[in-house]
Amino acid sequence: MRVYFLSYKPAILKLNGLYVGVIDLFERHVEIDLNDSVLAEIVPGENLQGVNFFINERLLFSPPPFLDVYLMSGEALVYVREYGNKNADIEVIAQTRFCGNLVTVFSQGGVYLSAEGGDYSLIPLPARFKSVKFEEKMLGGLPVLAVWGGNALLVLNDRGKRVFMNEVIAADFGETLCVTVEFETCTAAQAECIFDYDGQKLTLSSSKTIETRPPEKNIVHFAFFESVLTRGDFTAYLSEDLKGTSAALKDYLGDFVSVTVPTEKFYSDHGDIRAAGLVYPKAGNLFEVKYFAVELKDNLISNIFPVE
Repeated sequence: MRVYFLSYKPAILKLNGLYVGVIDLFERHVEIDLNDSVLAEIVPGENLQGVNFFINERLLFSPPPFLDVYLMSGEALVYVREYGNKNADIEVIAQTRFCGNLVTVFSQGGVYLSAEGGDYSLIPLPARFKSVKFEEKMLGGLPVLAVWGGNALLVLNDRGKRVFMNEVIAADFGETLCVTVEFETCTAAQAECIFDYDGQKLTLSSSKTIETRPPEKNIVHFAFFESVLTRGDFTAYLSEDLKGTSAALKDYLGDFVSVTVPTEKFYSDHGDIRAAGLVYPKAGNLFEVKYFAVELKDNLISNIFPVE
């Protein structure tokens, strides 16, 4: 089986103790017989802890928690999503009091937020929260705490419980929470979302996705699948014959969570067709990639079909 390796940080890859090369966010692959149960060791820099695991059939059904595994047709992709830090000392990054809660952002291997008051909560945070800012806000007439780590926004209710966490490029607190979220798509799409707040949870009341630039002609099919994913006006990419089937089309494609470029092997097997990989969750950190292709007529999609 061809196995691709990705790492969110540059790291070296060893297989059965032998140095193979450097891996990062650029896909690199190795042909591996799963029956050999090869031991993979991945060691990053920056004083981070390395990880190790066996590459075998079990990995394709139950990957360890620090990996995301993507199953493709006769291939697999292994993405190291996180590394532990060798420094396990506790370091307080920032602290504030809010509605009777002591809210602390600290690092101990990773970055965490604790809220101690009437209740207790502990929330793992992305590394960007090593630089953090607190803001007390009113939302729907009730107090909330906005915790910023760069463009990442975490919102706590008055009991210190998380009610929202996401990357945003803008946020407005008032009777409702209005946020603008940026997607990594070929049209640089943005979603404007409005949430109602009842003191315990946020409920999405409306959303609108705007594509801020047109796609290039050779990647129209990627733009279409991304538009379906981000709830954009994907009917703009369809021929008149297909526009009437837009509701059924969502069921046909299913609940995919991202869109990816097919692998070199896919194009070698199927030729240069207009296809995209749609990523479907199978478990918490296990995904399956299914390929769909399109046919165009007058630069509009006239047919959509799976590619086995």
